[in-house]
Amino acid sequence: QVQLVESGGGLVQPGGSLRLSCAGSGFTLDYYVIGWFRQAPGKEREGVACISKLDGSTFYYPESVKGRFTISRDEANDTVYLQMNSLKPEDTAIYYCATAAYCSDIDYGYSAWGRGTQVTVSS
Repeated sequence: QVQLVESGGGLVQPGGSLRLSCAGSGFTLDYYVIGWFRQAPGKEREGVACISKLDGSTFYYPESVKGRFTISRDEANDTVYLQMNSLKPEDTAIYYCATAAYCSDIDYGYSAWGRGTQVTVSS
């Protein structure tokens, strides 16, 4: 069964950094578009970032993460990372990765969702 697995979440103080990892179970990520989403308590899931499969183009969706989050692909380790810097309490959420035919901030087109990894930003 094709599925993604997220890791790297945790508790961090405001202003801190975390790097989330997304790995494939049963398939190679190199050939897929990978998107990161997050869902905070009581809120809908929202797209955070996406990396394409052809030219490695990256997309960031909420204005609040632009300049702070970076999505990247490590082909040697077949992993997609989400580097998160200058974290804020409002970044607290469960973060998920998933794959799609093309990058979008709409979760409807994505599949192979992982179980997510919890990110908590608090002092």
